[in-house]
Amino acid sequence: MNDFFWHQFPVSGVETWIWLPPLAAFAISFCTSMVGISGAFLLVPFQMSVLGFASPSASATNLVFNILAIPGGIYRYGRENRLFWPLALVITAGGAPGTFAGAWLRTHWLAERAAFEPFAAAILAWLAWRMLADVRRGPPSAPASRVVSLATLTWRGVCFRHSEAEYAFGVPSMLFFSFLVGVIGTAYGIGGGSFMVPICLAIYRLPVHAIAGATLTATFLTSGIALAAYAWLPAPAGVTARPDWALGLSFGLGGLAGTYLGARLQKRVPQGWLKGLLGLVLSGLAMGYAWPG
Repeated sequence: MNDFFWHQFPVSGVETWIWLPPLAAFAISFCTSMVGISGAFLLVPFQMSVLGFASPSASATNLVFNILAIPGGIYRYGRENRLFWPLALVITAGGAPGTFAGAWLRTHWLAERAAFEPFAAAILAWLAWRMLADVRRGPPSAPASRVVSLATLTWRGVCFRHSEAEYAFGVPSMLFFSFLVGVIGTAYGIGGGSFMVPICLAIYRLPVHAIAGATLTATFLTSGIALAAYAWLPAPAGVTARPDWALGLSFGLGGLAGTYLGARLQKRVPQGWLKGLLGLVLSGLAMGYAWPG
């Protein structure tokens, strides 16, 4: 019976129980999708610490997970008219060129996990500080069931309405931040939209219930581009960048259900709790990267 449930994935060489990857992906995606982040954000340390899979191929495998798992959440946000396409497209446009730079960095300079950890820890710690500070001084949560509607759209900025209030962001600055996080997100295989959530919340002061669907959609789109970058860009000798499709599929099946359920229940969770959860996740990851031992 144990041999039946024990499985080895061919590309990565990971040996584990066949039910563990989808179960972990389901639990992670259920929580992270409520703040507009794909489960790949936490699957990186899961692959490294639990499965022992830390090569550039692990980043590409996470992107396979994104492509399979995210559509459930996108469908749910779109069905409830809470998917703000202008923001999703701006983040995707800025993050797309960053994915190629991120794939090149991962395979040439960051093939070893330790090479990227200090920089990642500094970025995550800063974002966690901004996020937790925003929880303390932020306004009371607005009703999450209100739809997001476009007010004005120009090349300089976008203004939208949500819960009887207006919010805005600058297009050039959003493109710039999207490019940077596209580089970072692709290098770890988490998608550019993942890092855009704390930026949208802490810098632009946008409501999490209004941006979650957009950032999740941008993560899906940039993940497809990043996966192509890993496939097309040449890697140094001895470095494997192709994904483990079987492991990615296993993650994706669990993540698909978790993302859908998380998106469905997101509007019932207060905004302050969502921000706090994200801040704690970022803090934990920052400490884990700073002190991997």
